[in-house]
Amino acid sequence: MTNIAVFPGTFDPITVGHEDIINRSSPLFDEIIVAIGINTKKTTLFPIETRIEWIQKTFANNPKISIQSYEGLTVDFCKKNNAKFLIRGLRNGSDFDYESHIAQLNKALWNDIETIFITSSPELSYISSTLVRDLIIHQADYQRYLPAGIR
Repeated sequence: MTNIAVFPGTFDPITVGHEDIINRSSPLFDEIIVAIGINTKKTTLFPIETRIEWIQKTFANNPKISIQSYEGLTVDFCKKNNAKFLIRGLRNGSDFDYESHIAQLNKALWNDIETIFITSSPELSYISSTLVRDLIIHQADYQRYLPAGIR
């Protein structure tokens, strides 16, 4: 049996925090699908093609990582891809409060799904795509928050 996990997000942009969570999760699963959610009500800074390219570059040397985009419920995407694990990164207690509710809802929608919480490495816990986007928009130094392959 293959253990497939999904790491969902908008990755607008992917950060070193995302990279860290994926790299640390990689030994736990046979495959990790980095799933870029498309939310038509959410405005992104970078087009989907750019985000996919950045993720491909970041994980070019890890054959366990694949990238897909999707619309709709994440749990439905997991079912479609036979992925019984969701990976979620936690930076702080607020993230846990938010993510635990989503995990409970996903479990109610599909009993086979398990959410795996990976805590941020302490030195990366303050990084978010939102903050990095703000740095980019305001032309501040943001390079150190992006994976090396896309700086």
